[in-house]
Amino acid sequence: MKTNTAHKASLSFDDFKASVLEDYRVAVTSRECSLLGRREVLTGKAKFGIFGDGKEVPQLAWARAFKNGDFRSGYYRDQTFMMAIGELTITQFFAGLYAHTDLNYDPMSAGKQMGGHFATHSLDKNGNWKNLLEQKNSSADISPTAGQMPRLLGLAQASKIYRNVATTNKDNFSDNGNEVAWGTIGNASTSEGLFFETINAAGVLQVPMVINVWDDEYGISVHARHQTTKENISEILSGFQRTEAEKGYEIIRVKGWDYPALVEAYEKAGAIARNEHVPVLVHVNELTQPQGHSTSGSHERYKDEDRLEWERAHDCNLKMREWLISQGLATDEELQEIEKGIKKEVRDGKKEAWTSFMKPIKSEQSSLVGLIKNLIQESANGVFLKPLLKELEENKEPLKSDLLKIARRSLRFVIGESSTAKEALLAWITTYIDAVQPQYSAHLYSETASNATLVREIKPEYGEENLVDGRVILRDNFDHIFGNHTNTLIFGEDSGAIGDVNQGLEGLQEKYGDLRVADAGIREATILGQGIGMAMRGLRPIAEIQYLDYLLYALQIMSDDLATLRYRSHGRQKAPLIVRTRGHRLEGIWHSGSQMGAIIALLRGMYILTPRNMTKAAGFYNTLLESDEPALIVECLNGYRLKENLPTNIGQFRTPIGVVETVKEGVDMTVLSYGSTLRIVQEVAKDLVAVGIDIEVIDAQSLLPFDLNHDVVKSIEKTNRLLVVDEDMPGGASAYLLDKILNEQNAYQYLDSKPECLASKPHRPAYGTDGDYFSKPSAEDIFEKIYAMMHEADPLSYPKLR
Repeated sequence: MKTNTAHKASLSFDDFKASVLEDYRVAVTSRECSLLGRREVLTGKAKFGIFGDGKEVPQLAWARAFKNGDFRSGYYRDQTFMMAIGELTITQFFAGLYAHTDLNYDPMSAGKQMGGHFATHSLDKNGNWKNLLEQKNSSADISPTAGQMPRLLGLAQASKIYRNVATTNKDNFSDNGNEVAWGTIGNASTSEGLFFETINAAGVLQVPMVINVWDDEYGISVHARHQTTKENISEILSGFQRTEAEKGYEIIRVKGWDYPALVEAYEKAGAIARNEHVPVLVHVNELTQPQGHSTSGSHERYKDEDRLEWERAHDCNLKMREWLISQGLATDEELQEIEKGIKKEVRDGKKEAWTSFMKPIKSEQSSLVGLIKNLIQESANGVFLKPLLKELEENKEPLKSDLLKIARRSLRFVIGESSTAKEALLAWITTYIDAVQPQYSAHLYSETASNATLVREIKPEYGEENLVDGRVILRDNFDHIFGNHTNTLIFGEDSGAIGDVNQGLEGLQEKYGDLRVADAGIREATILGQGIGMAMRGLRPIAEIQYLDYLLYALQIMSDDLATLRYRSHGRQKAPLIVRTRGHRLEGIWHSGSQMGAIIALLRGMYILTPRNMTKAAGFYNTLLESDEPALIVECLNGYRLKENLPTNIGQFRTPIGVVETVKEGVDMTVLSYGSTLRIVQEVAKDLVAVGIDIEVIDAQSLLPFDLNHDVVKSIEKTNRLLVVDEDMPGGASAYLLDKILNEQNAYQYLDSKPECLASKPHRPAYGTDGDYFSKPSAEDIFEKIYAMMHEADPLSYPKLR
């Protein structure tokens, strides 16, 4: 089904005819898949359907300009393109619709994503990079509209880095930056802020990016007049058009049903982006959507008859068919024969996909029927099991969950019984869950030897005491990183010329150049997108968000895209991006945030690291660069000028991930904290000694994952008391940590007192020194909390304080 990308001028007429007719075959095949796919949803075999009908012909033209090494960052209308580049077959299309959990049948996501979400494999089964120059690449799709845009920017910027930074290792990733990143988006989704932010950033950076806007005048049921000023995205972006004097975009407008014009437009767009590293906007208008937005409803509800008639007449497949006949490339009879054959191919492909999907489930169904029959024979409650057996036997198209529900419900009728049949059923349930659960839960983190938690700790080494500002340790460590890891780079607001707002990158732009240590505009979402895209192409970016509070601008991209990438591609794509920020205590509502609870909940799939000082932070950067996983490092905002002893093995020491550190031993209580607040706890520990309280202080260091060795429960076994101190709001990170300790580590059994949390007040911190004191846990708050807990346990030894 792969489209021949040869140009007409280099082909004989017969070859050109064959090439164009193959394009038509792909268009018809894609349309038939859409039509039959909708029926599969409406009959209940598939859960939801969203298809690419009405967008076939422009995607054929696009595929002709798409070369090996190029990347796609698109959305759920691009099935024709994926078919045209040979990365989606009919059976794979339907396997995705049915959510087949075998990667051999659904190579896009192994059933984790709904149909229409596409990806190619950048990694082999062992998690190693494939040669991306030998294949056409598609980054794994996400559903949130315009969410693909920030990543697109990074995919394009990688080509700029590979072309202009001589020291990068390009092997298997780039041919001197000649790769184009192609994006797709619906016209209505261009209303999203992520689209405009990406448009602006790409214009500033001048990267080889082509954005295709599929314009059918609607966003679900909402017409363009409610979406876009002037109802025309290319018109309102016309100010971005480049001139001889000013850099900008090349903007191309083309009708979505005009096949030869589309081929010409995409040849032009690809050449400009590839050769000149200039971004291009291709506005493809006069498109249609024959079946409406999705299987959730029909477009007849919101389009009048005139519009529906226009869409029927301007259907891009129909117009291509008319063009083929008018140009003498095919007769009506020949095309009918092609269309008839394709209908059968699609039906056969659908049947094959469904049979493959059902086969392993039916095999297990047969086994389970036998087990329950045996259970009925051996159980005194066999009569009550017969309805479950009947339900199981009569289910002609069961899902895996259907089997498990019957099996587990059956156990309720044999509670207290002991039999061979019951043991066999229990074994089947355990084995089935063990086999099936990973199909839905695997690859959240790396399952290879590159997992960051496997990186061995190397402690800092010291000679004579050499106290320096903490920021100096970071700066010198970054210097070592950029000098020894040639594919690393860092970028963010004020990261370049001034060496970041806290001087952790002082002098490094001058040493390594303004592409490797770069300033970025005030646009957090696309800073993250730059990092995601470049990491997906073999670079090792560090994306800097100036303050933790500003991470909220980028949190959607981090949560929906970065944190899920390995999971939603079933381990076949990765983006080992390090996100650097600084947070915790400073001054005011928007410069002292510690919204760790929200971050922990939204960023499963990333590591969340909270070093208490800059030596620990530097060690985390070194650890992560030995792995291939994404992480967020939150440096202490008030720690850059605090003195630390400068290690002699800068760049070599590594802070372990998922390991807590006991920074003070004690016997009366375990106090767990992290980041800036930990330093306050350490000071309070000294004061508590004066009143006869000896606490054990533990630094969490790593929130995701937390305490893989279960060292906290070992401490509680000794102290029998627990306090979690945190400057997040109540119910945030402290509640998460308490859940880990009590429910995962089962520390409840060693507690003699109620476990407690001490967090901030339930509001943003107020401005000023007093604002901080009355908003977040102070030294006095911590002292009095610990004392009160000891008073509750032993009021005679610890009389009431206040």
